[in-house]
Amino acid sequence: MGAATKDTSDATFEADVLKSDKPVLVDFWAPWCGPCKALAPVIDEIAAAHSDKLTVVKLNTDDNPQTSQKYGITGIPTLNVYQNGEVVKTIVGVMPKPKLVKELEAFIG
Repeated sequence: MGAATKDTSDATFEADVLKSDKPVLVDFWAPWCGPCKALAPVIDEIAAAHSDKLTVVKLNTDDNPQTSQKYGITGIPTLNVYQNGEVVKTIVGVMPKPKLVKELEAFIG
């Protein structure tokens, strides 16, 4: 886990994500997921570069099935952006950093 990201869980998701005063990017991942590992450094870089506008948290889907199920996470990596407690953007799969930054432009631009 990078310094700019933090872990969230079923127990802390509401406080960490839903009640946040700025947009939150949630990286739904699992330790066995190769594409998740490939995406992790990109997520860390985005978190570090845009921490003033966007909070970035990681949720291990194996350890936190309740939240994953609630938001219909069936494939990982899935990135959800939450704003005011609502999902406002969903990105599924791995993509190069420039494309991911473009996808997040509305929140970090």
